[in-house]
Amino acid sequence: FFFQAEDGIRDIGVTGVQTCALPICLQNCRLAFEQKRQGRVAFLGGSITAGGGWRDQVCGWLQQRFPETSFEFVNAGISSLGSVPHTFRLERDVLAKGPIDLLVVEAAVNDTANGTDPDRMRRAMEGVVRHARTANPLTDIVHLHFVMPEHMDDYHAGRVPAAIREHENVAEAYGNPSLNLALEVTERIDAGQFTWKDDFKNLHPSPFGHRLYAASIGRLLDVAFAAARADMPQPHRLPTPLDEACYARGRLAPVSAARIVKGFRVDEAWKPTDKAGTRAGFVGVPALVGTQPGDEFEFDVEGTAAGLFITSGPDAGRIECSVDGGDFHGDETFTRWSSGLHLPWAVVLADGLPAGRHTVRVRIGPDRAPQATGTAVRVFHLLLN
Repeated sequence: FFFQAEDGIRDIGVTGVQTCALPICLQNCRLAFEQKRQGRVAFLGGSITAGGGWRDQVCGWLQQRFPETSFEFVNAGISSLGSVPHTFRLERDVLAKGPIDLLVVEAAVNDTANGTDPDRMRRAMEGVVRHARTANPLTDIVHLHFVMPEHMDDYHAGRVPAAIREHENVAEAYGNPSLNLALEVTERIDAGQFTWKDDFKNLHPSPFGHRLYAASIGRLLDVAFAAARADMPQPHRLPTPLDEACYARGRLAPVSAARIVKGFRVDEAWKPTDKAGTRAGFVGVPALVGTQPGDEFEFDVEGTAAGLFITSGPDAGRIECSVDGGDFHGDETFTRWSSGLHLPWAVVLADGLPAGRHTVRVRIGPDRAPQATGTAVRVFHLLLN
């Protein structure tokens, strides 16, 4: 793949593919594309996935590679979201579309930017893989790790970025191929092939960056599909979990499942009254809304983890949580992006609980972040594992 630069043509080809023996790990989707001449390919990620670019080019590559195949492409990218919301929304946004032949998942940029705890990065990514494979053992999965300046800084300091490390641990355990595009871009910039400032430009890549991503992904698929071929699809093994607390049974529950204790109310079509932005899917839909310290609700979970899918805007408050009547602990919901955006945000309230039924109580705390203009909490889904 080549990029026409002002000073000439630069090769933006690909580097290596990681993790598994390619002849076996992507053969199920190839057989579906070639023999059934049907294919459902899902792309699960954040804004770099949602916005098209590399994703559209990969879809075009697949259509060109399998011209007689009828494809359904599922765009399950939502801006700002990382692995934790991915695993809880997988059923709604991906698996509900029907059996998935190929799942392409990315979360390294938003897991890093959102400050996700590394344990939760691992539990969430394993939850995605394990849930997808439980629903359909034939689903092939590819992990992508996109680049951002923080990832480049880590590699220059001799460290593997935490998100990439945890996602790679899952990919290796489940035999899934991965592309470490963060490392590729870092090494190629260091080698003088192109620059961040003039060519790649941002973690939301320039057209050049999207073409580089698509070229690398296309090369991975080319190598896999051209390798020694199986004649029949083979179910993927489901190994012992890396983390018994992984979110393999994560799902979204409606706010109607919550019991209001004090102050909260259901707004059937919430819209902001300020000038801050919103994200599609988190405006004009039901929300459980509280605005005053002491407002309170509770809900039940039959499992090991629970949380909330909220928006964090200019007036986002602090929440306090108690499980099964225990002490309350606090969670800040105001983020560095909240001043100008009602940002979709996943809050894990309780994690690693003993298996069984639990009651989670949530209330608005008395304090707020210095930058916050209020103490509001707006819940769009309950997160249940």
